[in-house]
Amino acid sequence: MRKLYLRCGLIAFLVACQPAEKSAPKTEEISSQNLWGENPWPEIRKMRIIQLLPDALKNANVDSWLVVCRENYNDPLAPHVGGENASGTAAFLFYLDESGFHSLVFSPDGEATALDELDIHEKVERVPRGESALSKAVDFIREKGFKSIAINSSEANEMADGLTHSQYSELSNLLGPDASKLVSSDELVYEWLSVKLPQEVEILTKAAQLAADFQVEAYGMIEPGKTTDADVAKFLKAKMAEYGVTDAWHPDQNPNVNSGPDRGHSHATEKVIMPGDVIQTDFGVKLYGIWVSDIQRFAYVLKDGEVTAPADIQQYWESGKDGSRAALAAMKPGVKGEDVDRAQRDLMDAAGSLYVPWSTGHPVGYVAHDVGPNLGGARIAIPRPAAQKLLKAGMVFAFDGFHCWKQADGTEKTISVEEMAVVTEAGANYLITPQEELILVGKK
Repeated sequence: MRKLYLRCGLIAFLVACQPAEKSAPKTEEISSQNLWGENPWPEIRKMRIIQLLPDALKNANVDSWLVVCRENYNDPLAPHVGGENASGTAAFLFYLDESGFHSLVFSPDGEATALDELDIHEKVERVPRGESALSKAVDFIREKGFKSIAINSSEANEMADGLTHSQYSELSNLLGPDASKLVSSDELVYEWLSVKLPQEVEILTKAAQLAADFQVEAYGMIEPGKTTDADVAKFLKAKMAEYGVTDAWHPDQNPNVNSGPDRGHSHATEKVIMPGDVIQTDFGVKLYGIWVSDIQRFAYVLKDGEVTAPADIQQYWESGKDGSRAALAAMKPGVKGEDVDRAQRDLMDAAGSLYVPWSTGHPVGYVAHDVGPNLGGARIAIPRPAAQKLLKAGMVFAFDGFHCWKQADGTEKTISVEEMAVVTEAGANYLITPQEELILVGKK
């Protein structure tokens, strides 16, 4: 267990010591020996609560937020507020008053000591056995006279939808007439989770580099006519185990290795990789059990006598790459997600690409499709509300440069140059060096 724990504590030393202006280290520099370190999440979580949550409350125009945590079927935000170890029901309350920002937890006595020792919250109030933490929280809420009480119930954001029906019913009954003050935490959670601290961006950079380097290494093991897409996926799974990292999304579809026609989000199949194939790998890793990457790398399998990709494939590659660069250039604070999508789709149209139904990009951080603006909607009559959201400094995105064409057999194939970038006050920066050239499989 100790060995596993140490291996899962990824790159804390590197995160702390790597100068910001230098590019991320390659995987050969990140040996398993360097992965042993303490998980930085407890300290980063505390910083996020203190530094980011007060503004999130203000921006969402609410003066209090109640998160109810419990054992076995917990709120998805429990790890973000310190409620991941809740056994009996605990009530986490964050609020603003005339003296500033406060965090108060009503915790069952059995968990209160350990929670208090984490030093996340201003105060942890013990609730004796047989008494209700939620009832204690409601008494305090009534005493403070809050104008609004945000709760995790949302139709649009699953991360802000953790309150169960039974919990809502109990809370409403306890509040009585004050239940009219309950509002969705949708906007609050959006404001809080969509922005990442610089320390988190550093970790996401390492996650992106690992995912990219593993893919390049995997392409090097391919034997055309013999290796299958599933073989490449197994190689990547082995690299994850070697480096003590886990899947960025559901293991069945991570990685998605596809040397055939477009399959969308899918699993790797037993298709044999053949000369002339364009291979897509969509892959991400999770570090410390918290932060994830989402990176795609593309390769072309050389035919006999070829030393480069054919002119048409090379053109499609350059078109997709240009779209990625256009999307990056469009990312800046105050820009709508829809505008970023439009910037690269205009290039797609000019290059003769077929229509691609997927959004140009999405937020990435705690999950592959994280909370934040959707980089899509430019070719949709009624874009989703998230596409109208404004980009802010500190937001991190995974985004594609697309080019789609029809193959000789009538099927469609899409190059989607997926990279990761962080929005800054001045624009946006790639987290790692983007893929500049198609990887050539079979090159001597």
